[in-house]
Order: sequence, then C-alpha cells, then structure tokens
Amino acid sequence: MQASDRYLYRVPSDVPYFSRDADTYLAQTPLRELRKEHKLRVLSEEDFTFWQTYGYIVVKQAVPTAVAEQLLEFAWDFQGLDPQRPETWYEEREYRSDLDRELHIYGFVEAYQHQLIWDNRQAQRVYDAFVDVWDCEELWVTLDRLNLNPPNVRTRDRALIPSTERGFDIKLHWDIDSTLGVVPQRVQGIIALNDTKPDQGGFQCNPELFRHFDRWKVDQPADRDPIRPAYDPAEFPVVRPDLEAGDLLIWNGALAHGVAPNISTDGVRAVQYLSMMPALESHEELRRSRVNSWRTLSTPEWNGTLLGDRDKHESLRYGPAELSDLGSKLLGLTSWTGERFDESTGDGTCAESA
Repeated sequence: MQASDRYLYRVPSDVPYFSRDADTYLAQTPLRELRKEHKLRVLSEEDFTFWQTYGYIVVKQAVPTAVAEQLLEFAWDFQGLDPQRPETWYEEREYRSDLDRELHIYGFVEAYQHQLIWDNRQAQRVYDAFVDVWDCEELWVTLDRLNLNPPNVRTRDRALIPSTERGFDIKLHWDIDSTLGVVPQRVQGIIALNDTKPDQGGFQCNPELFRHFDRWKVDQPADRDPIRPAYDPAEFPVVRPDLEAGDLLIWNGALAHGVAPNISTDGVRAVQYLSMMPALESHEELRRSRVNSWRTLSTPEWNGTLLGDRDKHESLRYGPAELSDLGSKLLGLTSWTGERFDESTGDGTCAESA
C-alpha cells in the first residue's frame, strides 16, 4: 500500500489510514486488533476490550438527556408529526421513488445540517469516544440524518418492502463486503434520542458472530452472501443493547447488525446517526462538497440514499449551523494541521491570519 496511490487519500498525520471516500478504510491493522498509542479518553480498558471482542460499545450519556430530548422534538416538528396523535404518523402520501417509500417506512428524517444536529456532532465526549476506537485524533464527522420510527403498521408496515434472498436485509447485515481478503475498516454510530424499550425495535447485532468470525467463515460456501450472514441463532444469538436518551452506540462495520421492527402499540424509536472517520483533507473534491453542504444546507452527496425532505427541504427552513473550533475541523472547514482552507483556491492558509 503506497500513500502516493492516486486512488487513495491519507489522513494529515502519519496515522496509516487510507480511503477513497471517507466511508471505508484500508489499514495496516484491523480495528479489532489495534494496539493503542493514545491514552483512552472516554472508554475504560474494559470498554475497549469489549469493543474489540464484540464489535460494539455503548457510551453512556455521550450527550445530556435534555439535549437528546430537544433533538427528538425537532424530529417530530421537522416532519410535521404530532407525538400525541398517532393518526398523523400514517397519513397516505405520494413517493418520489421506491427508495423514498422504503426510507419513509424505516422512519428516516431527511435533516442533516440543523444546529441541534451539529451540537451533538461537535460534542467533546462524542468526539473523544471516536478518537478512542480509531486511535486517531484527526477525524471527520459523517453528515447524516435522524430516525423516527413509530410502530411498523399501516403505511409503515415493513411487509410493503419486497423481500430478497440475498443482499441487504434490514434485520441483519454487514456494512462491508465480508468476503474480501483484506476486510475494509468502517465505524458507525447512533445517539439515542429517547429510551428504547424492547418492543420498540431498534439496533440489534450478532456479537458472537463477530467474535468467532474467522472460525465461522471456514465452514461457509465460496459463493456466500457478502453482506447477509447465514448463522445458527442458537450458537450466534442476536442481542439488542439497552439504550437511554443521550447514549452513543458505536459499532464496527464487520459486526452483523440491523434494526428490529417496532412492534409496540404506540412507542417510537428515535436516534441520530453519527459517526466519525479519519479525515481525508487531501481529497479536495470531497472536502469542498462537505463544506458546501454545511454552508448552503444542500443534501450531502456522500450517500445516495440521502434524498432531502420531500415537502420542504431544510435549506428553506433555517440557516447554517454555527461551528465550534472542533466542529470546523470535523467538517473539513479548518485543517487539523492548524490551517484554514481558502475556499476560492483550495489552498490552506494560517488559521491565525485567516
């Protein structure tokens, strides 16, 4: 692996992470085998061992409960739904595409740049937790959305989505191609916006399959599904971690995971999708795209399933979020090397003189 490879970009420092898209990474050492060089900030030694063994970790109160609840109120308001009137959750609507319909059923909220969303992205405890798992300080935060998933009935019934025998399955899947010889490194996360009860569905995963993956794959057929596991639930049980409002859950892309259906009577599962990856500041096109999305509130381009709100795009509702010094670096507006990028040329200039 050469840092000069024109198809790969590297973080600003000598940390050996390489990527094309700031989504999946090549690394000399898989995250599950990483030996820490930086002192742990948020995770305990026991937490870090659990993370590497089972592929996920819950950081309690990564943001205050009140902050999570405020963002939940925003999610309701953004979609024009009344939390006290379930009939508003299932109104008939026209869809722009099959994908738009599926995203509605899954409960995605197409807001990406609101101040409350950014407040959690630039929260110090959230950032420190991702520094712990990557052992890297120079990170970018994903420009992602929210989820507000009421009981999966009527217009939100998952049975309305055609089932498939291979490929993506919302119930359990990998975020990377698990059949590759060199498995890409990827990290994802969610912040719970409310306390999630068992019947409300939500994040579920297969930690024992992660733990014993090398043994399990030996007995699998050569043409096995790369992103949907076939497993014995008695040997590899699916678990659903308990989450309270403000908790941050981080998981490894090599952990088979999914979202259980909401089978409650009137409960709602609500989260903010939030992850951090090693920054790719030399990827100028990507960096500019991120900054432009923040500045103009345009729909982020990194993920093709981000569609923007059907009825009223967020760019028509409010202005750009204010960024802290940390937030500016996590976006890519300011370099981790201490420079502020000149958006007219792409060059870096000293932050003190900018």
